Amino acid sequence: MPGTRKLGRASDHRDAMLRNMVTSLLENGKMTTTVTRAKEVRAMAEKMITLAKVDSLHNKRQALAYITKEDVVKKLFDEIAPKYKDVNGGYCRLIKTEARRGDAAEMCILELV
Repeated sequence: MPGTRKLGRASDHRDAMLRNMVTSLLENGKMTTTVTRAKEVRAMAEKMITLAKVDSLHNKRQALAYITKEDVVKKLFDEIAPKYKDVNGGYCRLIKTEARRGDAAEMCILELV
């Protein structure tokens, strides 16, 4: 796992949360979350895209082991990864927005470039 942020969660909860967030980012192309969570999600999403750039059965199985929906893995290998074939990293963009009402947490938009 990239990064060492605990995000205020137990390790199993944190892993499940990151898997779900990476899946929804790849499914929708954009998401709004806190800055610290977005940095962790960005790291894992970029690893998944880099993995999908080489279309092999082994890489598909590794992606299926992390991403929770099969149709998202298919989209990753068929649509998302070919767009970044000649790009070495930097597939996601963080755009900081206003603080969240209630607890004033730093919010941002995480999107695929």
